Amino acid sequence: MQLDVLTLFPEIFPGPLGSSITGRAIDKGLIAVNAIDLRKYTHDDRGTVDDKPYGGGPGMLMKVEPLFEALQDLTQNGARPKVILTTPRGVVFNQKLAGELAKEERLLIVSGHYEGVDQRFIDAWVDLEVSIGDYVLTNGNLAAMVMIDAVARLLPGALGCDESSEEESHSAGLLEYPQYTRPECFNEQRVPEILLSGDHGKIAKWRLEQAKMLTRRRRPDMYAGYVAWPPRWRKNEKENI
Repeated sequence: MQLDVLTLFPEIFPGPLGSSITGRAIDKGLIAVNAIDLRKYTHDDRGTVDDKPYGGGPGMLMKVEPLFEALQDLTQNGARPKVILTTPRGVVFNQKLAGELAKEERLLIVSGHYEGVDQRFIDAWVDLEVSIGDYVLTNGNLAAMVMIDAVARLLPGALGCDESSEEESHSAGLLEYPQYTRPECFNEQRVPEILLSGDHGKIAKWRLEQAKMLTRRRRPDMYAGYVAWPPRWRKNEKENI
C-alpha cells in the first residue's frame, strides 16, 4: 500500500512509523510511507502556504493554490488515490474506518494546519475529512501517523499472526478481555483457574463475559452499539454460553 502525506513538516516522517510493526511492514514492502513537502508547490521566496480568511476571524488558512497544484502533480501518473484531510471537524477515526481504508491501494493524507483549509480545495479533492478525537492538535501530522499505524497493522502479513487483530479491542465491537502469562502466581495474585483448565469452550465463554463487563463499565457507548447491532463474532455467542 502506498501512503502519501502532504505536510509542512516532512522531516518528522517516518518517525515512530519506522519502528515496531509499521517499521517491519515498511521493510517488507507491505507499505511505503512518502512525506511530501507542501512548500515545494509555492512560487514565492517565503514559500507562503497560508493567508487571512475572508470575512475576518482569528488565525490563518491554508491557501488553495499550493494544495491544488500538489494534488494535480501527485495524481497525474496513475489512478486517483483516496484523499483524506486531517481536521478536528472530520468524522472520528475508529477501527471500522481503519479496516475500510486498509482495502485501498493508495491513500493520500493531507495534514491540516493553522485554522483550517480553503473550502475550495476540500470540495475539489478531499474524499474524507477525519479527526482522531475530540481535541485539537497543533497540526495533522500526529493524526496522520495514528491513521497510518492503525491501517498498516491490518494489512496481511503486517502482524506475526493475522488473526491477532481480530480479537483486539474495538475489532469485535468490545474492549479486549483481561489476559495473563507466566508465572502462574505473582505477589499472591493467581491467574484465573478457568484459563488453566484446558477447556477452550469455557475459556471462550469467560473471555466473552469479561469483555462485555469491561466494555459496559468503561465504554457504555460502545456496549450500546454492540447490543444494538451485534458484530460478526457474536454469532457464536450462544455456543459459548
